[in-house]
Amino acid sequence: MTVPPQEARHWFRLTQAAQEEVEAVLDALPRAVRERMAELPITFDPKPNAAMVASGIDPDRTLGLFTGVSFARAVAVSQRLPPQIILFLDNLLAYVRGDLPEFRVQVRRTLLHEIGHFLGLDEDEVDLRGL
Repeated sequence: MTVPPQEARHWFRLTQAAQEEVEAVLDALPRAVRERMAELPITFDPKPNAAMVASGIDPDRTLGLFTGVSFARAVAVSQRLPPQIILFLDNLLAYVRGDLPEFRVQVRRTLLHEIGHFLGLDEDEVDLRGL
């Protein structure tokens, strides 16, 4: 399957902007957190895949997802799959109505939200921190 050049340019632009924000967020984290995240993959997908949707993930409104066992519980729980963070770039862009500078802000915010889950915070605890 060949991707049309316009779609390829769109995806390249989004991933490049998102990657720059991911690197800035990671560089700004405290050293102890950066060290914990050293092996945590952060990936980009346009939208949640069919299996995620089948498990209850909203295909159009989910901006990011932390999967796996949080760092806080990893010692006590045997993991089948390693944890990871997935950012859904098309959903993020739609959320900010195509505004690329706002896209960058939302990538940063979503990544910090998912890092909170990685560190063991639940949804309420992440929300209390403004993420």
